[in-house]
Amino acid sequence: MAATVMDGKALAACVRAEVAVQVEALGAPVGLATVLVGGDPASAIYVRRKHEACQEVGIEAFDHHLPAETSEADLLALVARLNADSRVNGILVQLPLPDHIDEGRVLRAVAPLKDVDGFHPQSAGQLYLGEPTFVPATPSGVLELLAAYDVPIAGAHAVVVGRSAIVGKPAAHLLLQANATVTICHSRTRDLAAITRQADILVAAVGRPAVITTDMVKPGATVIDVGINRTETGIVGDVDPGVAAVAGLLTPVPGGVGPMTIALLLRNTVRAWNYQAGALAFP
Repeated sequence: MAATVMDGKALAACVRAEVAVQVEALGAPVGLATVLVGGDPASAIYVRRKHEACQEVGIEAFDHHLPAETSEADLLALVARLNADSRVNGILVQLPLPDHIDEGRVLRAVAPLKDVDGFHPQSAGQLYLGEPTFVPATPSGVLELLAAYDVPIAGAHAVVVGRSAIVGKPAAHLLLQANATVTICHSRTRDLAAITRQADILVAAVGRPAVITTDMVKPGATVIDVGINRTETGIVGDVDPGVAAVAGLLTPVPGGVGPMTIALLLRNTVRAWNYQAGALAFP
């Protein structure tokens, strides 16, 4: 029996509809600033999609596209101006940045109250403590998909393949807070397949095509494919399509976690507005 496909597009549309209602109810402008440095085509597409989503829900998007040779000092100066701009509730610095810019320094420069990406150390610390303010949108989307499809998390063995600060680690923390038993695997993990075959919930977030194959999946497992890899044949995930013959539930690529990422970024932006307006207490 083929796996049930987890429709991230449909769920993201529901989230965007909820955000649109929230924005209208606020009765005041909500603003998201995006910062893109350089001309990476994939990054430009991501930013454009975020602007389109903002327009759909009534959030004003402020676009800042800087040349690749922009200095780190100039980028930090722009972030400082956006921190001080009352029209801007959320700041998103599109990654990756050019090699001559320290990504960590730039992300730390974003005001925690406007850190809708959830990449600031304060946001990461709050997530670690189980008191999240802004959760990175992609791992948050993973949990939303699991909830929408009634996947039992408490007591389940969840295996996260990938340990990035953007997806792997926060996804593991969210699953742990939902009472899963969590194993994190990475490039140094020995006998990866032996561990992934134990997973009731398997999250692949490596950024390498088909790193998860059919023989690595427990029959009936829920498999969440976070990977977005551009190949000569198109966009593919980290999970081999053949896994659909073994898994119980499987996210497609594209159309799975990706749409959820943008939708939950919009939700974080509304949350930021509420923090800044004092409608929510900021920890």
